[in-house]
Amino acid sequence: MSPRWCSPSEAALNSSEKNGLTYAQAGVDIEAGDALVERIKPLARSTQRSGSMGGLGGFGALFDLKAAGFTDPVLISSTDGVGTKLRLAIEAGIHDKVGIDLVAMCVNDLIVQGGEPLFFLDYFATGKLDVAQAAEVVAGIAEGCRQAGCALVGGETAEMPGMYHGGDYDLAGFSVGAAERDALLPRDVGPGDVLIGLASSGVHSNGFSLVRRVIEASGLALTDPAPFAPGLSLGEALLVPTRIYVRSLLALHRAGLLKAAAHITGGGLPGNLPRVLPDGVAAEVIGGSWPLPPVFPWLARAGGVVEAEMLRVFNCGLGMVVVVAAEHAEAALLQFQAAGEAAFRIGQLVPATAGGVEVTLQGALGL
Repeated sequence: MSPRWCSPSEAALNSSEKNGLTYAQAGVDIEAGDALVERIKPLARSTQRSGSMGGLGGFGALFDLKAAGFTDPVLISSTDGVGTKLRLAIEAGIHDKVGIDLVAMCVNDLIVQGGEPLFFLDYFATGKLDVAQAAEVVAGIAEGCRQAGCALVGGETAEMPGMYHGGDYDLAGFSVGAAERDALLPRDVGPGDVLIGLASSGVHSNGFSLVRRVIEASGLALTDPAPFAPGLSLGEALLVPTRIYVRSLLALHRAGLLKAAAHITGGGLPGNLPRVLPDGVAAEVIGGSWPLPPVFPWLARAGGVVEAEMLRVFNCGLGMVVVVAAEHAEAALLQFQAAGEAAFRIGQLVPATAGGVEVTLQGALGL
């Protein structure tokens, strides 16, 4: 934090005389930034974990890998945002959920490589800092970090007049995890392995440019009742945060049952599942082998979106797909269910055919 000087010249700097402009008059409120830091310090403290060192306020954050229990670690990093889901959050005035999305989009990408999320940093940019609004966002980030078991070690708040307007803001997240060198994923993936899908909480944080067009086509307002979620407004239903799968996947990995996992984000099943498949291996997914959350049939009907496009844009009810050996499939399903995950056997891996597609859907989704 920069010092705040108190001197007779301060009055002159705060005046409207010629050559007496201040940073505040240019649109940047240093005091508001300081107030936000004080508001979020308890939130950051609530996320501390083994390996955390220091607190907010330094020029950089420290983390002790040895104290976190690693002996031969490989670091894994990830960065992401929330996309145009933020537009809905701003228009609906619901700011305490998108921070969870921000964390989820990063830490779910770490766990699929076998990494335990260690710490997280955020970047919050806005035209004029609203301390209450920003504190709601950071409260969501802290909640996401608690769900993922990682520490919120710092971040940056940027007040940029002229770049953002009204109550607009943008978010970016940065996370670092670690895995022991001999525990990186994917590993030993091949034909005969079983695919298990883990239920999503809804649309998660991808495809919202299309979601917003569907809302326009439907004629509904965000304050109207959601046609697919009784008791919730359309805004509340669409802003349900991305599910964080870290704890359940870490447990499966540490039990020696996890061969690979694919975070189903933009690109859907056909775009993400191939990222964990070796050459010569393809995936057969059985349509109808998992329940389809009601939001997806509504999006398809209200927007006239065909099944192939739904699969290519949205997670369609599966936020994560894991690969396990056939002999471990039942044990993995039971472990997921005990951890509170809705898990479904959705298909298997097969030898790829020359020129064939990497992911095939047998049957229909049921849109």
